[in-house]
Amino acid sequence: QVQLVESGGGLVQPGGSLRLSCAASGFTFSRADMSWYRQAPGKERELVAIITSTGGSTTYADSVKGRFTISRDDAKNTVYLQMNSLKPEDTAVYYCNALLRVNLRNYWGQGTQVTVSS
Repeated sequence: QVQLVESGGGLVQPGGSLRLSCAASGFTFSRADMSWYRQAPGKERELVAIITSTGGSTTYADSVKGRFTISRDDAKNTVYLQMNSLKPEDTAVYYCNALLRVNLRNYWGQGTQVTVSS
């Protein structure tokens, strides 16, 4: 059974930092492309960052380039999102996503709330 469990969300002031973690189980983590998405109230879910299974290539949304860093630890079956210089517009529920290359199925975590406010 595939499980993705996010953690690390919370309330932070503008300019602050948070690190999100997503612990995965139930599949071969090293063979999955891992992503972070976010959804703000009243808005559609949007892609934040991707890290591929092979070579660890990364891609970021323009809105977070230079501020967020996605990384993965295949030994720990965990993907991270380091978020620096946070802005109020980064406020959203952040979701972890796994795309399994073996069957191209997508799996989602339950989400973690990030609120950027003074």
